[in-house]
Amino acid sequence: MKFYNDVLGLIGNTPLVKINALAAQHKIKAQIFAKMENLNPGFSVKDRIGISMIEAAEKDGLLKPGGTIIEATSGNTGIGLALAAAVKGYKCIFVLTDKVSMEKSRYLKSLGADVVVVPAASKHGTPEHYVETAKRIAKETPNCFYPDQYNHPANPAVHYRTTGPELWNDTDGRITHFVSSIGTGGTISGTGRYLKEKNPNIKIIGADPYGSIFKTYKDSGQVPEATPYLVEGIGQSLPVGNADMKIIDEIINITDRESFDLARQLSRTEGIFCGGSTGTNFAAALKVAKKLDEDDLVVFIVCDTGEHYLTKFHSDEWMKEKLLLEPQKITAGLINETKHAGAPAKLIFVAPDEIVSSALAQMNENGVTQIPVIEGNTSVGSLRESRVLTKLLGDRELLNAKVSKVMDESFPVLDVDASFNDIKTKLQKSPAVLIEDFKRITGIITRSDVLDLQRN
Repeated sequence: MKFYNDVLGLIGNTPLVKINALAAQHKIKAQIFAKMENLNPGFSVKDRIGISMIEAAEKDGLLKPGGTIIEATSGNTGIGLALAAAVKGYKCIFVLTDKVSMEKSRYLKSLGADVVVVPAASKHGTPEHYVETAKRIAKETPNCFYPDQYNHPANPAVHYRTTGPELWNDTDGRITHFVSSIGTGGTISGTGRYLKEKNPNIKIIGADPYGSIFKTYKDSGQVPEATPYLVEGIGQSLPVGNADMKIIDEIINITDRESFDLARQLSRTEGIFCGGSTGTNFAAALKVAKKLDEDDLVVFIVCDTGEHYLTKFHSDEWMKEKLLLEPQKITAGLINETKHAGAPAKLIFVAPDEIVSSALAQMNENGVTQIPVIEGNTSVGSLRESRVLTKLLGDRELLNAKVSKVMDESFPVLDVDASFNDIKTKLQKSPAVLIEDFKRITGIITRSDVLDLQRN
């Protein structure tokens, strides 16, 4: 029989996958490989440090049977700790900020952990900050272990022992550039130190979101004021002990838009379903690789799985809300699904044989001034309040007539996948367009809906 004694045996030895289509699209001559850390059992690179820090604590007598692990985390380290804790029989309490995706929080709870959520806006050093909150809970909890992933030596050590050798062996020592984001600093510092020992010419590249302090800190030694960014799990507002700046040759800043767009492209073009920090890494890898030739080999870390972000940047609705979705990717269906809060939740329409007074009452009740007239699944006309009232001024008896007597021409009908430009073109001649999905009219977009979108 061939089997693993427990799930922890699946951690590490993740494969390299070559980037093909996107490398060609960006006219890259060098080879680019993804280190698939999303294939760990907890779906992230942090599985490595979870078990490493726990085993170190057990060895040092800091974690005893029945103990509780308490940590401040952006989710993935918590998942790595919770996996190991489940196998070893420990309890867990994790403190997250409200920036962390719902998927990660639910995942931690499903692993049996208790989750405490605090505001992401809390400043470092204040009692409400997620790290300070975790420290306070640790002080109040008997028989507990607070790993402090930002400073625990077992964090970079496990990457020195495992990730670095894996990259060296799997590339036959041909790796020339290693690209990793910087969060706790463990991945880039531990892996980078091993690779530098094998070949000092290997370049270690840090990928960091705009708003984080690492690039300025590396380049000048100064710690700037951090500003908010949306990518989870990487960057910092202050230097951390495990981020060894001497190991890192260069740090490249990447925008949220670049990170999310390239993470989405990796999924749709290469089949690598990943998180936003992977997009950050890939963006930096592309910037580096553009200057290289066929003899160079670039490896970047796939930090975690896209399943942790289905309600965030893998959602067109979330991207649109954050003003990060490219205009060419905005479709009729997306606009219809993400209208302003005051819009009716479903399509309001009338039939041609309804009475005009009833149709007007329905329009007034729903706060709309124009409404399609639909028979079966076909648009046969429209009611526009101003035009109906004009007709009623001439003949009040029309209130008791059928809608078919007073209706105007139909609104144009567009497919649910119609582009933003197609919608704007139709709205230049009509006050609204109808949305059709598999031959069913499911929604309406008005000029004000498009204006709201452009205002944002």
